Amino acid sequence: METQTWDALVESMKSAYAAELGGGTVPRPVIMPLVRGELVGLIWVRPTEPGEDALTGIAELANIAAAAGADEVVLAWETRDVATACQLPITGPVPCLNMVHATKDGHVLHQFPYTERLPAHSPDGRDSVEPEWQPAIEPRPGGELLLPVQAAVDYSFIPLELDHPSPFGVTVVLMEEDGYNVRLNEAFAR
Repeated sequence: METQTWDALVESMKSAYAAELGGGTVPRPVIMPLVRGELVGLIWVRPTEPGEDALTGIAELANIAAAAGADEVVLAWETRDVATACQLPITGPVPCLNMVHATKDGHVLHQFPYTERLPAHSPDGRDSVEPEWQPAIEPRPGGELLLPVQAAVDYSFIPLELDHPSPFGVTVVLMEEDGYNVRLNEAFAR
């Protein structure tokens, strides 16, 4: 992946975190598949129940990458949020935006810890925080990933075998029907 593309994805995720945290929520896990360096789109996990459903929901993010024939993917998630939703032990820095860049040959884990700073006063009275970004942790090739994230990475590169004239199109429709938020780039939305 080109450095410029990576930097844009990191800044996009940091901006999304700032906006969501400012609104009192934590962004849901998201996958960003790429085909020959072109971003397919962003797909956020569907609403899930704690435990097995959250594990499955995150792992199923791989479906769209596999259907698109992605040759690389980026997944982003928040440490505490995913560990809590999946009922797994919290490992790594908290709070932290995690991003993994993966190809079929391996992955690199990037972590962007932050502290939660309460604003002077929330305009609408909701609980909100502002992330104060700390220095990024050194990227770790092959860094340990939470089970559902590792599954999403692994399954992203296994081609889907669907008996349908448009495997990508039907996958998008099915995922949207299941509650995934799918935003495709124009070239892939046709």
